[in-house]
Parts: sequence; C-alpha cells; structure tokens
Amino acid sequence: MGFNKITAAEAASFIQNGDTIGLSGFTPAGAPKSVPAEIAKKAEREHADNKAFKINIFTGASTGQSCDGMLANAHAIGFRAPYTTNKDFRTCVNKNEISYSDLNLSNMATQIRQGYLGKVDWAIIEACEIEQVGDKARIYLTAAGGISPTVCRLAEKGIFVELNAFHSKSCMGIHDVYEIEDHPYRTPLMIMKATDRIGKPYVEVDANRIVGVIECDIPDEARAFKDADPITTKIGMNVADFLLANLKEGKIPPTFLNLQSGVGSGANAVLGALGQCPEVPNFNIYTEVLQDAPVQLMREGRVLSASACSLTVTNECLQGIYRDMDFFKDKLVLRPSEISNSPEVIARIGVCSLNTAIEVDIYGHVNSTKICGTKMMNGIGGSADFTNNAYLSIFTCGSTTKGGAISSIVPFCSHIDHTSHFVDAVITEYGVADLRGKCAMEKAEELIKVAHPDYQPMLRDYLKYAAKFGGHTHHCLSAAFAMHDTYVRKGDMRLTDWAEYVK
Repeated sequence: MGFNKITAAEAASFIQNGDTIGLSGFTPAGAPKSVPAEIAKKAEREHADNKAFKINIFTGASTGQSCDGMLANAHAIGFRAPYTTNKDFRTCVNKNEISYSDLNLSNMATQIRQGYLGKVDWAIIEACEIEQVGDKARIYLTAAGGISPTVCRLAEKGIFVELNAFHSKSCMGIHDVYEIEDHPYRTPLMIMKATDRIGKPYVEVDANRIVGVIECDIPDEARAFKDADPITTKIGMNVADFLLANLKEGKIPPTFLNLQSGVGSGANAVLGALGQCPEVPNFNIYTEVLQDAPVQLMREGRVLSASACSLTVTNECLQGIYRDMDFFKDKLVLRPSEISNSPEVIARIGVCSLNTAIEVDIYGHVNSTKICGTKMMNGIGGSADFTNNAYLSIFTCGSTTKGGAISSIVPFCSHIDHTSHFVDAVITEYGVADLRGKCAMEKAEELIKVAHPDYQPMLRDYLKYAAKFGGHTHHCLSAAFAMHDTYVRKGDMRLTDWAEYVK
C-alpha cells in the first residue's frame, strides 16, 4: 500500500482539544514545522469561535518559532516538556500561562514510557525519506534524534510524517536509532567510543499507523551564532590551559577525553577556541548538540569523530554536511536523546563536560535556568546529564552580564540546578576556579578569584560579614541575596550596601 499524502492543514484537522502530540527534533533541528504552524492557526479559529483548544506537547528539547512560538502566541499549549529556547514561549511560561515541566533530557523518553506525563495521541515526525518494506514503514529522520522512536511507538491515534525536501536524502544512515528497554530488564548500552552503533538507521513502525505524509520544503529554523568576542576567546584559552595542565599532570588520560559542549554562541565559541589551541590533542566529541565550530574542526581533522543528538548548526553549515556526507558518514552519528545523554555511556567513556552557567555561588552551586531565581531562561536541558556523570565537569561564564550590572559570581545562587558536589571547575575570563578536593571555604576563595574585579571586594566583604555565623559554609541569611535584591530594585548589583542587609 502507498502512504496517504495530505496537506498540513488536513493533518492539523485531526488534532483535537486536549490531545498530546509528540514531536521529532532536538533544538529547532529536525523539528516539524508545517503541521504545528497549522495547529496554531486552528487554535486561533477555535478561540475566535469561543471554543476551548489547547494541546500538550512532548519534545526532545526545544523547537522553532513555527512550533513553540506560534503555538504559544495562539494560546494553544496546555502542558509542555522538557526544554525550550523560544522567546515567545518563554514569555508565556513566565506569565504562568503554560504548564511547563523542566526535565533532564535523558529522562524524557523514559518518563513518557512510564506514563508519568500522560499518554501520547499523535506523533509528528520530520523525515528526509519514508519507505515501506512489507507491512513496515521506515522513517529516516533529518537533523536530530530526540524522542522520535518512543513517541512513534506510543502514539495511540497515529503518526504524521513531514517529508521535508530541505533535508537531503544523503543523511539517510547518519542516525543510530535505539530505544532503551523498560525497567528492570534494561541491557547495557554497548557504546565504548563515539562512533559505536547499536541500533537501526531509521525509525520502524507498522505502515498502517502512518495517517498521512505531508510534503514540504522548509529550512530548519536555525539560530545564527555570534562571533567569538574577547571574553569568550579568553574563556576558551583558559579552558585549553586548564585541560593541558591536567593532561601534563596525569589527571586526565594521555588519550585525552571525549568533549561535550552545551548549546549557544558562548559554548560554540569556547569549543572553537579550544580546537584552535595546537597543544590540545585531536579529540572526539560525545555530546547532545553539535554546532558550527566543531563541524569545522572535523573538517580540519582536529575533531576525529562526533556523536550527538542533533546538528544544531546554521543552515549553511547543515547543507555543507549534506554535500560532504561521504566525508562525514563514518565520523558522525546522531542518536535519540536518551542515548546521547545516557548517564551510563557518559560515565563509561570518559567525558569532559563544558556547560554554561547563568550564575555560580561562592561555594560552587550553579544556576543554569532561572534569572534572579524566578524567570525561566531555557531549562536545564542536558547539562545535568553530563555534569553529574562526567570524568571532569566544567562550567563557563563571563564574569558579568548586562554591561557589568550583574555579577555571575554571587554569595548564594538564586536557584540551584547543579550542586557543588558535581562541579569540578568554573572558568571565566579571569581564570580557573579548580574546586576539586577543596573544602567549602577554600572553594569560596577560588571562586572569588575568577569574579570580575569590581565584585571581588564585595564578595570578600560578604564572607567577612557571614563569618560570624560560622558553620561549614558561612552565610548571613539576611544578606545572601542582597546583590540580587539590589539589582531588582536598582538595576545594578554594584550598588549593594551590605549595611542594609547584615543583621
């Protein structure tokens, strides 16, 4: 039998108020675009007729404007998990207009299978090709793995496939699709190096579950990366120097470590700077997102191989990968997020994690999600998956933001995503705070040294005031959030007057 070709609007007509859709993709890479946009239009029509219409969304990570953005603006999202970077969606979350659950990305597929998040009604999957072999359909994914195999298997009402001609069929075979077994009978993931494969190059489902195939030609909604600036370049140099020192001291193996890097312009710039350091050995990558800088390093031979969940790259870079797939096919593999972010694999193969902090407190706790403890920025993503299981876990950040009005090193994080137990080092443009093997007060001294010079005296004053309260960690609770409070009231942490808070 052939697959039923339908329009995006026809697919959207199947989606009803209260339905849950599971989407392909991980970041805007590989996310469906035509059907979610039509669902948003349907929501607007339903609301205009005073009818209720909201859906629930399960994804691998963030999506793009045609999904998270348009659906948020149409007030069409009831519940959403696990991660997003979309500005319009973020605005609705911070107004509490959307029920948003921030989850570790390695857990998303498992929690769907366990039923914690409710059932899946529909799967909407972007593909570069779909084939029928007997009574089975083979769906070849595009630029990301995400949670596609799980939502395809569990979708009770059916599967829609967006056959997107923007993605070359040359990427068929780049994926390694594998779904972890349910507890308590999980078998080991036999991945010992970045390019090991354990699954199939496609998602396989019963062909009769494909409700419709939607043909489209829509580019990925990729975000352009900012060029490296003096701060990110210096941070990258500090990371390189730190890793080289550890290599020479025998603290990391002579074969070096697999590197993981978070998403964003800063992370892209840091990894690029690391690759440009000639003393750093050629290395492999085991990560969740592959960005432009490491792709270029692969071309230069600096990155030997890369395992990821998504190609979170500019469209120019993506098309270059497709054109040169003969070069990349044995060096690059894309996996579902529960594999790319698997704690088991990360701990086994020896990963150095490089993630970005919003703020770090003087005892080494890290906030990577919320501004001033209240406003969601993006979500925890996979940073904890890697940080908690890495051979060496590093957080990077510029010492200040907002033109110096906010210090990234604070007395007490306004929200904590990563406790000090898992944070090995914090690196800013002012140096490296190596926290390994240090007590709490020694960590405080290390972290103050990498704060911006404008804030170092303030942080030392806080420690002095807090010392009279004693304890393993010194804190004056009435002053612990004084810098945050000052920023909220006056717009600049540098205006903090400790006398207002110290009691």
